[in-house]
Amino acid sequence: MSKIGLIYGSDGGMTEDVCKRLVKILGEDNIDLIEVQNSSTDEVSSYDKLILASSTWGSGDLQSDWEDFEDNLDEIDFSGKTVALLGLGDQDGYGDTFAESLYLLHEKVKAANVIGQTSTEGYDYEESLAVVDDMFLGLVIDEDNQDDLTDERLEAWANQIKADLGL
Repeated sequence: MSKIGLIYGSDGGMTEDVCKRLVKILGEDNIDLIEVQNSSTDEVSSYDKLILASSTWGSGDLQSDWEDFEDNLDEIDFSGKTVALLGLGDQDGYGDTFAESLYLLHEKVKAANVIGQTSTEGYDYEESLAVVDDMFLGLVIDEDNQDDLTDERLEAWANQIKADLGL
């Protein structure tokens, strides 16, 4: 079994913490946890299975390290790859652009087999580009307002994506 690349960006540490928790659930031997600022196009390209994680900043922007790396994603052929997306957002403070980092990442990887879409049920936000057909484009975590649901959401999502990731 080849390893899965979990590429994340984190300014305040929340996304890093959530990713570390996900790695424990999926199995530390199965995942390479890589901060996007320490990554390269070649490294990301080397994985057939990826999890990309970013918080949403400001009015629907990617985390700053992801913004710096975003154009590099255009150089990667995602066809034939399996990609799951994880986004952090603040539904109370930014309810009109909630978790839109998922949308921005999805736009870059949509040639891949994108897995892990999740229900919008249980969230209270105004709108989000990360919602298609009443489903988020990946897992959304709100550590600011619903941190008590994070472990449950991570467990459920991990169980949902394990088979597609070959775990």
